Amino acid sequence: MAFAPSSLKLSSADFRAGEQIPDRHAYESGNVSPALHWEGLPPGTRSVALFCHDPDAPMVAATGSYGFVHWLVYNIPPSVSSLAQGCRDYTQGGNDFGGTGYDGPRPPDGHGRHHYYFWLLALDLEPTLPGGLSLATFLERIEPHVLGMNRLVGHYEMG
Repeated sequence: MAFAPSSLKLSSADFRAGEQIPDRHAYESGNVSPALHWEGLPPGTRSVALFCHDPDAPMVAATGSYGFVHWLVYNIPPSVSSLAQGCRDYTQGGNDFGGTGYDGPRPPDGHGRHHYYFWLLALDLEPTLPGGLSLATFLERIEPHVLGMNRLVGHYEMG
């Protein structure tokens, strides 16, 4: 995916950039997506998308991608500027647990700290993509439509 610098800002009331993601958001301790808020959508934004990816996961897909997808949500109207904790609204894509929607941090036993990148994308694409897309398929479809992007990174380590 091409990098699209912008004035987008992404934050969470549940954790700050570089901090530990609270247990209630982890796969085995509540599995509730964090609250997220954004601002600064570029002009021409017709939809917003968000995904959470763990690049520290020891996984390489046949497509050459690496890491582990924990969440993909898209077709969010540009009038929306936040997702509440536990959000199941909008269109949910596939995750690497084999389902759709949010499944939280779960580093493999003995693997130590993993980093979780919450990516926000502003798109010039109408919010009409079908549900259940994999991250690879989603990125292929939206790449020419990215107007701006930013990320929020937290970490999680089993206690």
